[in-house]
Amino acid sequence: MKTITIRYFASIREALGTGSETVQTSATTIEALRDELIARGGIHAEVLARGKAVRVALNQIMSSEAAELIDGAELAFFPPVTGG
Repeated sequence: MKTITIRYFASIREALGTGSETVQTSATTIEALRDELIARGGIHAEVLARGKAVRVALNQIMSSEAAELIDGAELAFFPPVTGG
């Protein structure tokens, strides 16, 4: 099992009502951990659903969901940023 710190930003944080959590997981990739979070159902399933535009960063580096998770990693989920 790995200990992963997850940070949520912007509208995702607002929807979940929390900015961070620490989880124990056997997931080996970001994709697998996202699937675990979606499987919780409820608001997690809604805001992290497949097809939703969600960006991820692993240890503060933008990453694809294929990136491998290591124990102690920090994962961040946030909506795409737009500017004007």
